Amino acid sequence: MDEILQQVRTLLRGAWKHRRLGMLSAWLIGAIAAAVILRIPDKYEASARIFVDTQSILKPLMSGLAIQPNIDQQVMMLSRTLISRPNIEKLIRMSDVDLNDQGKAAQEELITRLTKTLEIKSTNRDNLYTIAYRDTDPAKAQRVVQSLVSIFVESSLGSKRQDSESARKFIEEQIRNYEKKLEEAEGRLKDFKLHNMDIQTADGITSVDRLSEIAAMLQKARLDLREAENSRDALRRQIVGEEPVLLPESPGADAGISLPEIDGRIDVQKRNLDTLLQRYTEKHPDVIGTRRLIKDLEEQKRQEIISRQKFAAVNPGASISNNPVFQQLKVSLGEAEANVASLRTRVAEFESRYQRAKELMKSMPQLQVEFTQLNRDYEIHKKNYEQLVTRRESAELTGDLESAVGGGADFRLIDPPRASAKPVAPNRLVLLPLGLLLAITGGLLVAFIASQLRPVFFDGKALRDKTGLPVLGIVSLIPNEAREKLERSSLIRFLLAGAALVVVYGSGVAVLTFISHRAA
Repeated sequence: MDEILQQVRTLLRGAWKHRRLGMLSAWLIGAIAAAVILRIPDKYEASARIFVDTQSILKPLMSGLAIQPNIDQQVMMLSRTLISRPNIEKLIRMSDVDLNDQGKAAQEELITRLTKTLEIKSTNRDNLYTIAYRDTDPAKAQRVVQSLVSIFVESSLGSKRQDSESARKFIEEQIRNYEKKLEEAEGRLKDFKLHNMDIQTADGITSVDRLSEIAAMLQKARLDLREAENSRDALRRQIVGEEPVLLPESPGADAGISLPEIDGRIDVQKRNLDTLLQRYTEKHPDVIGTRRLIKDLEEQKRQEIISRQKFAAVNPGASISNNPVFQQLKVSLGEAEANVASLRTRVAEFESRYQRAKELMKSMPQLQVEFTQLNRDYEIHKKNYEQLVTRRESAELTGDLESAVGGGADFRLIDPPRASAKPVAPNRLVLLPLGLLLAITGGLLVAFIASQLRPVFFDGKALRDKTGLPVLGIVSLIPNEAREKLERSSLIRFLLAGAALVVVYGSGVAVLTFISHRAA
């Protein structure tokens, strides 16, 4: 610690040796600083205050129907983006501040200066905004502020209208796009349903349940067919044991001829057809098969009549059987044959259904995935379309609301642009003391640098450490009265010079203070 203190004392003593140079430097720096401060041009400030009224009686009435914009945020963004290059160029044209500027470089310098100088400040209360600008010409400063106020109000109104119109056009375009997408999705879903009607289940019936149901119906139809075939075969065996008795027959009278064995089958099939038509349409396979069977039976009857007529013409003594038992058996056999034919048709239909159901069950997972995807796309497009339509209505109401309340915010000029009567800058009462401080600091720094350039050693140790050579001896300075008198005189002159520097700066501050109070 003692060593550090010793070094500090050595540095101070070395700087003291060059005090005259330091004082001269302080006076020189002080004079230059004072001249610069006094030559700084005066700047006048023009300002205006704007009140942004964000309250409207329509807001609570339109709540939930129209979009309520965040007026405070919009005004804040407007104030931050107002000082942009396009607006600055517009301001220059409006305020005629470029009349004396010539050339591209001068224009760019003017734009840069205005961008740095213009201020838009919020008071953070009561929605008050202050627009300020400083210039050496108070009239020019006032014109700039007036132009900036006009741009501020115009930008707020114009941006509102432009944003609303852009939003409305964008929503209309999106509605048209999604309307087209929705129609396409509806068409794809409809085509899929038409081509795959079998996959549409009702009452929660799955494809496995449907396949099991068809298999059960097929099994029952096969059992019924087997029973009908057994009954028919039994009737055939009974008919073989009956001897028919022939009656005379007149040829050519086919209209009134009755063949019980065929007529019975035709009657059974007609009754079956009536039953099927009550359940199915004309295009159903059972209906088509029954009609075809009836047509075949009628053709068989016609051919049988023709054959009997030919037989009666060749054998006049022959006749149709008149045995009642034989006739009844023939009728029963005809009914049995018709029943067998009907059951065969039903079995064939159920077998076809069963095969289709099996193929459908194999492709069911892929079809279900495709159906789910189509339905999902349709629902998404429908939801987006409905949301866009709702937003369009809301946007229209919002636009009407903005028109009714003047764009959501009312800009009122509280204080018109006004330039200050006296300069607001520079503050020479603050700059002059700073100039004095700079002069003193500069003098001390010059004395320190001089002591380092031309060092002075005050003891043998410092000399030995600096040179690395041994010190043979030390000769002490013996003060006398003349030298002490010279030292005191030098100290007094140094103190007087320093005091004079402080007095000069203090007088300057006093004069400026007096002038400012008198002007006020």
